[in-house]
Amino acid sequence: MDMKLSEKTIDLLENFSSINQSILVKKGSKLRTISVMKNILAEADIDENFEKDFGIYDLPQFLNGVGLMNDPDIDLKHDSYMIIREGKTTKVKFAFADPEVIITPPEKAITLPSQEVCFQLESVQLQKLLKASSVYQLPDLAAVGEAGVIKLVVRDKKNDNSNQFEIVVGETDKEFTFNFKVENIKIVPGSYDVVISSKLLSRFTNSSYSLNYYIALEPDSTYNG
Repeated sequence: MDMKLSEKTIDLLENFSSINQSILVKKGSKLRTISVMKNILAEADIDENFEKDFGIYDLPQFLNGVGLMNDPDIDLKHDSYMIIREGKTTKVKFAFADPEVIITPPEKAITLPSQEVCFQLESVQLQKLLKASSVYQLPDLAAVGEAGVIKLVVRDKKNDNSNQFEIVVGETDKEFTFNFKVENIKIVPGSYDVVISSKLLSRFTNSSYSLNYYIALEPDSTYNG
């Protein structure tokens, strides 16, 4: 039976393609991907229900091909390829990739080893932080706990004289500096519930639907509980 991809699923696939240009889509209604460096893992529940596993080696190319068509149907009945159709006149044969050449997330569900710091990151705050990083050419993002507040800071941590942009996002009685690379904050725009473990792992949970990102922290992070 042919299926359509919703706009939300296409947006998720575009975002996932920025994390890893290949993806192994598993049978069912969940999409998961992991970066080649294995420091970003993303997973989402979707409305579609895929009838089988299949691999896409060049996800941006696949999405660009889907974008050539108006409201296409996808046929997954064949073993080594899919058919993408627009009406009765236009179709694309798109070859599946060998799953062995795709870096995939572990089968076991991921969990945070501990939960030391939690805060809400609003959509506009996320947008401003990423824009400030671009405007001021700042490569680092830190969640900093000091003087009773949690603030998110974009800066160049190797340069004490660099420009710095910060937003207060919560309160805390702890002291910490959890460092990220801005380039690893590859998340769909929106509001997120953020939980950080002192074991150098964080979880960003979208506030609107079932979408989680697990992002590794940099090893120079510090925590004084």
